[in-house]
Amino acid sequence: MDFRSYDLDAQYYDEMFLGDGTPREQFQSLHEALRRLSVEDVGSIQERVTRSFSNEGITFTVYGDEEAEERIIPIDCVPRILSAEEWRWLETGLTQRLRALNLFLGDIYNDARIIADGVIPVDVVRGCPQYRIEMRGVSVPHGVWVGVCGTDLVRTNDGFHVLEDNLRVPSGVSYMVANRKAVKANFRLLYRDSRVREVEHYGRVLLQTLRELAPKDRSGPCIVLLTPGVYNSAFYEHIFLANEIGAELVEGRDLLVNDGYVYMRTTAGLKRVDVIYRRVDDDFLDPLVFRPDSLLGVPGLIHAFKQGNVALVNAPGTGVADDKSVYAFVPDMVRYYLGEEPLLKNVKTWLCRRPEELEYTLDNLQDLVVKRVGESGGYGMLVGPHSTPEERDDYAKQVRANPADFISQPVLSLSRAPCVIDGRAEPRHVDLRPFVLNGRRIRIVPGAFCRVALRRGSLVVNSSQGGGGKDLWVLGD
Repeated sequence: MDFRSYDLDAQYYDEMFLGDGTPREQFQSLHEALRRLSVEDVGSIQERVTRSFSNEGITFTVYGDEEAEERIIPIDCVPRILSAEEWRWLETGLTQRLRALNLFLGDIYNDARIIADGVIPVDVVRGCPQYRIEMRGVSVPHGVWVGVCGTDLVRTNDGFHVLEDNLRVPSGVSYMVANRKAVKANFRLLYRDSRVREVEHYGRVLLQTLRELAPKDRSGPCIVLLTPGVYNSAFYEHIFLANEIGAELVEGRDLLVNDGYVYMRTTAGLKRVDVIYRRVDDDFLDPLVFRPDSLLGVPGLIHAFKQGNVALVNAPGTGVADDKSVYAFVPDMVRYYLGEEPLLKNVKTWLCRRPEELEYTLDNLQDLVVKRVGESGGYGMLVGPHSTPEERDDYAKQVRANPADFISQPVLSLSRAPCVIDGRAEPRHVDLRPFVLNGRRIRIVPGAFCRVALRRGSLVVNSSQGGGGKDLWVLGD
């Protein structure tokens, strides 16, 4: 594989190369192995990796204006590598951040000290669409509101930044495991010699976490995974995870609540359920509490949850903590609850609900990324430098109409990593989504879903917007 025409740009941190074109220490073995491969060899490896995803039906669903389209997620065969030292730093920072977020959720639904003390404005919290008044006064096992967190990280020349925290029903972990399986099979000797830390045990760690969050009186708890059904964009992942943890994959119609307890319908009769790993959004969980037209949830489920008779992972109401306006206050949460300085930096964020920050945003649309606070997946945002004057004018009207619904951030120079594009090595922008599990303690499997913007020049890594995936290798000491 020829790297002689590989484009190094000082504006972007390159994951594999130093500025002078020398491979970084952790990449030296991989770089040498790739250099020894012919264009045909690399093409064959890429084809086998892609075929493995196709053969196993590893898909996601993109929803267009008229119909849904199921696609095989693109995967690049060249792994991204983090040293043991880099990973330890991220692991410590992610643990700190999730501890603070769980304390924040427990606080705002009970004493709300952080609001009373003026650290975060009341309207930012209680005006958030994901704030669930129904959760006030609720306590959760071990204070764990978020048992599964997917935090999006990006790297620039200034180091790592948290782009957002996914605290509701974070997805993508199945791609982390599938990427590893496909790439490992094609670089077996290099993989073993590099002492790459394993991720295939994620299912066991997730199962342990779910068991730890079961009601106190339940040993050997019955765990189910609640899915919206086959038409959900992440349904492949729901099947995968249910198999990994040995749980029944259920829909709302498979469950019922009787006398404050949740039961699953089985051919042998009703079976009590203790833990629900839910992949259904809050709005659809319980038609008696949230949306009355929901056919995806279970009537009475929230009552059983509040009684402590069933655990919901993640708990309802966690979405307030990953709202893009609330995101701006996470460093303050770390200081307030933990008395520590945040290890992982936020991206500079302007809240359009503040008049002076609204005007700054509108005056600089051509240089900023502007996002709706409740959107995800790369939808509903404007990337200023890649937009037309007409698009900016139209977006400005939306921002002015409802400023509290928008935030803005600088356009980040996301790091780049080599990808196989038409048989050649070309740099593409990447991010990371590690998965943080919180039961009686926080555990992080040493890996992540590394997303890559496969379109030349694109900064959008989301699969729904043309992105793909890479394997992430975390090296041992």
